Amino acid sequence: MDSVYIGMEVVIALSSVIGNVMVVWAVKINKSLRDTTFCFIVSLALADIAVGALVIPLAITISIGLQTHFYSCLLVACTVLVLTQSSILALLAIAIDRYLRVKIPTRYKRVVTPRRAGLAVVVCWTVSFIVGLTPMLGWNNLWRLQQNGSISSDLIITCQFENVISMDYMVYFNFFGWVLPPLVLMLLIYAEIFYMIHKQLNNKKINSSHSDPNKYYDKELNLAKSLALVLFLFAISWLPLHIINCITLFCPECNKPIAFLYIAILLTHGNSAVNPIVYAFRIKKFRTAFQKIWQQYFCCKDTPALEIHHNGKIGKSFTLLRSNGFTEGLVKVRQTSEKGKKGICNFAIIGGF
Repeated sequence: MDSVYIGMEVVIALSSVIGNVMVVWAVKINKSLRDTTFCFIVSLALADIAVGALVIPLAITISIGLQTHFYSCLLVACTVLVLTQSSILALLAIAIDRYLRVKIPTRYKRVVTPRRAGLAVVVCWTVSFIVGLTPMLGWNNLWRLQQNGSISSDLIITCQFENVISMDYMVYFNFFGWVLPPLVLMLLIYAEIFYMIHKQLNNKKINSSHSDPNKYYDKELNLAKSLALVLFLFAISWLPLHIINCITLFCPECNKPIAFLYIAILLTHGNSAVNPIVYAFRIKKFRTAFQKIWQQYFCCKDTPALEIHHNGKIGKSFTLLRSNGFTEGLVKVRQTSEKGKKGICNFAIIGGF
């Protein structure tokens, strides 16, 4: 069972890192993806990269029964909590951003500026660190372990999440305070978004800021569906583990099959790998950017020809090698010039770079 679990964790870690690096890369090279919503998506992707590169390797290490200092193990557990909370708040920020885009389309760009979006990201991460690192300030299991004699004087323990994190903290503070309320709020926000969009499409009201209001709201509806799917996947990935935590707190004598616990943990980690797949299949801009990255950096396709015309009658053609930072290939150039005249070069691009 342990070998299967570790193997699946490795696959999830690689998928999470590669997929979310592609998301950040796509936003970097595609200017059309550089609006406020995708700023929050990048924040979510960075948290997912950290899960794949940091949290999952640590989870694998913990699963083999590593003996560590209590506070070292607690720091690992708190890192997971910080990244989880940052994902939740990023999803909440995305939901609020989409709501404002539909609610106040004419004033949206004045209200939601890049600076305010960046500030919102900073606030989300700051709150995530405060919530996630709270156990480091004393709300942990050290006192309980010392009372029942489960820990030595040098504070060396078998590093497991339940050994260091208080279930009171996980259920009352983390789940009931910082996981469940944002999820419910996001559900209400997306319900309102869909209601407003369908109302606009049905009424066919013309908005002076958009030449084609139906097209605008259709686009918003499709993007809202995609982001709501991301929220839904997050909820079904994380709720099983929180339900297990509730059972642990309210029914300590209840039997919890280890297989169920492993599945719940894999679901939480797997959520970090699914978002890029959703973006690729549901959001055209991401799909196009992913294809561009794949073709230009991994397929080594030749760049289409660039044709240059110079006003005139007499000309020649030649071939040269050109690198533009994205692709490298043969560019065919045809140059013509008019004898006895100084003309202006006209460029006709046969294919883009």
